[in-house]
Amino acid sequence: MSDYGMSKAVADSVENRRMYADRRQFGWRTVIFGFLRSRRRAVRRGGDSDMLFVDWHHPWLFFLAVGTMLLSVTDAALTLQLLARGMIEANPIMDRVMGYGTVAFVSLKLGLTAFGILTLVFLAKIRFLDRIRTGLFLTLFFSGYACLVCYEIVNLLKLL
Repeated sequence: MSDYGMSKAVADSVENRRMYADRRQFGWRTVIFGFLRSRRRAVRRGGDSDMLFVDWHHPWLFFLAVGTMLLSVTDAALTLQLLARGMIEANPIMDRVMGYGTVAFVSLKLGLTAFGILTLVFLAKIRFLDRIRTGLFLTLFFSGYACLVCYEIVNLLKLL
């Protein structure tokens, strides 16, 4: 018997099983499998009705998150074009960041947007003030960015 109360044959068997690749290794297969076969889509028990965090989110949230990020990139590019043509930055914080250069401006803008999107997707099931799901804010931000990009395109066409 070994120190743990196992016979030598059992200890050798355990040792042999550990020589094979660990099935719990993380890789792209894990990501794809976890995305396609997410298990926690809803609460499991009746008492978990206030569960906030799940493994699976509605595809609409994915569309809103990616769309908002793409609109943010478009907004940054159009803002730089408008500034090059003589317009001024209306946001005083971003105007100050522009003093550090375009890389700082774009990095901060996209970083803040990405952080906000990830936070809203993560907290999508929480109710703000016990009434409004926070996922609705992502829809509002997407709509706001879409209007802003349209406004910038109109101004850019006027300046051409």
